[in-house]
Amino acid sequence: MNKILIPLLFACSILQAQETETKNDSIKSELDEVVLTGTMKPVSRKDSPVPIEVYSSKYFKTNPNPSIFESIGMINGIQPQLNCNVCNTGDIHINGMEGPYTMILIDGMPIVSSLSTVYGLNGIPNSLIEKIEVVKGPASSLYGTEAMGGIINIITKDTEKANKFSADIYTTTWLENNIDLSYKAKISDNTSTLFGVNYFLFDNKQDKNNDNFTDVTLQDRISIFNKWTFKRPENKIASLAARYVYEDRWGGEMQYDKRKDRGSGDVYGESIFTNRAEVIGMYQLPIKEKIFTQFSYNFHQQNSFYGENSYQAKQHVAFGQLYWDKEIKSHSLLTGATFRYTYYDDNTPGTATSDGKNNPMKTPLPGIFIQDEITFNNQHKLLLGYRLDYDKHHKDIHSPRFAYKFSPNKTHTFRASFGTGFRVVNLFTEDHAALTGSREVVIKNNLNPEKSYNGNLNYVYNKTLGFGNLNIDATAFYSYFTNKIIGDFESDQNLIIYDNLDGHAVSRGISVNSDITFRFPLKINLGVSYMDVYRTETNEENQSEKIQQLHAPKWSGNYTISYNFPKKWTVDLTGNWYGAMRLPIQPNDYRPEYSPFYMLTNIQLTKTFKQFEVYGGLKNIFNFIPKNPLMRPFDPFDKNVNDPVNNPYGYTFDTAYNYAPLQGIRGFIGLRYTIK
Repeated sequence: MNKILIPLLFACSILQAQETETKNDSIKSELDEVVLTGTMKPVSRKDSPVPIEVYSSKYFKTNPNPSIFESIGMINGIQPQLNCNVCNTGDIHINGMEGPYTMILIDGMPIVSSLSTVYGLNGIPNSLIEKIEVVKGPASSLYGTEAMGGIINIITKDTEKANKFSADIYTTTWLENNIDLSYKAKISDNTSTLFGVNYFLFDNKQDKNNDNFTDVTLQDRISIFNKWTFKRPENKIASLAARYVYEDRWGGEMQYDKRKDRGSGDVYGESIFTNRAEVIGMYQLPIKEKIFTQFSYNFHQQNSFYGENSYQAKQHVAFGQLYWDKEIKSHSLLTGATFRYTYYDDNTPGTATSDGKNNPMKTPLPGIFIQDEITFNNQHKLLLGYRLDYDKHHKDIHSPRFAYKFSPNKTHTFRASFGTGFRVVNLFTEDHAALTGSREVVIKNNLNPEKSYNGNLNYVYNKTLGFGNLNIDATAFYSYFTNKIIGDFESDQNLIIYDNLDGHAVSRGISVNSDITFRFPLKINLGVSYMDVYRTETNEENQSEKIQQLHAPKWSGNYTISYNFPKKWTVDLTGNWYGAMRLPIQPNDYRPEYSPFYMLTNIQLTKTFKQFEVYGGLKNIFNFIPKNPLMRPFDPFDKNVNDPVNNPYGYTFDTAYNYAPLQGIRGFIGLRYTIK
């Protein structure tokens, strides 16, 4: 680590000192901040008819993490869920719905999807993030497929407003080392660029629970980001950005040697090499009307072994969009056309013909949309939207949208919205890593796209009182999902059978966020969510059965408490708590089907100097660690599962029983340096 620290400290010492950003700035974005995600056009948050949550980069600095995947868990109602205790793959749940229903955008472009959902959020340099906007509930009328559960839009910094140089480096007592660097340069009077690098290294094998498996996946990752902005006549917009990510991660038995054991049947390990490239751009046409073009392209290649099973996959996704923004009296119109093309190929039966020949998936998806935002007066606003997509298998797919905002005064705001969502059939996920080449894919019926119907009621209370400012944001939500696609891997060991769910799924509940800013230097953010997420299907007795969603706790919440002491000392107490959640268990499993209540709490102390900022603290201060995360870790290749004496219930090796990180209490220390 000294090899990393010394050059950076030396570089910081010779750079011109500037005053760092003050900690008294608001952690969470104010109601008058301009947002983009809800309506695809700039509007102040308080005026948006769609409820949007906004979190600045300062909010995530109260509990530093090496990737957005981990940081996003600081938002109430959003849960980054690890699905494997060995390779630490995961997805992001919004209101209890699984990761494939969450759309991840970078600067409004659908960059992270399908194959890349697991790893696409790793390596986004935190120093380049301006803010994150969150829309909970389906938004397919604007953004199309995969926006059924909600949207997370990661907005990078403006090259004109970004700091000239920033560095953020930290390490933990587990020797997790992270470096974030960004540099802004003005190439000419009309051209500026922002360059960022993130490097994360964790190569310190740990087995605190003594099951002979690594508690945390080892990772070696580098991410490079470059964004260009061009000034044009009449303030027309033109920008171009690119990112490259390379990651080498592995986990497994402590004696695993990646050079000789990768893919072998002697020592179990899961090893994943990821190569990923992204390009996004925006260009406003040089005409009087406000017409914009946007495009993105991403390439994702995965070279992986899960024990002896090889999973080799490649994906190309190209996206283009043209839209027209027009104001006509009280109407704010937005209409446009999109085209998305996905190419996917892997080495499993999922992309093979019946005679064994390779047959990559190629999915074109054109669409058109229109939206009308009608402002009746300062109190009433109505939004109407509609989208039509065409899929070669499902033909026409319709997505209407409705939203209404009523603000009787500055203190109270009411919002109501209704919309539909959809997701086209996509059978190609990492589930195929568990298959052998003898499996045959069977589509039982003509699969229909998954659909959802969503309604939200939102209330915002914002008022300055005697003690300070109080903001309460409460949302009641209800989503009804049909045609959910289920993969049956158990009925026949030689088949994978896909069919739409014979029933429906529901996600309903209420979420409350409160921000309290006192007149003295104390700020408190509290959030609590109640969720009831389940599906109903017909069982073997032809009766309707309610099945609770995996990894969806009914109660959960988060908190951030920040206090500024004299002489620029700051203390941040952050954390999340979760109620019981249903877990994937085996028949006659000795492990409980529901997790216990648990809390993950962190504390950070920060000292701001004239030239830089030093911070340190503890994570998981109550040292909570899940019990029995792996089933039969002593027999990972299932060589002795048929032993009726020592394994009477036929347990098999299993890595999916996960509900919390396997890291206990640990310390961290870091340094931030900024030239404005």
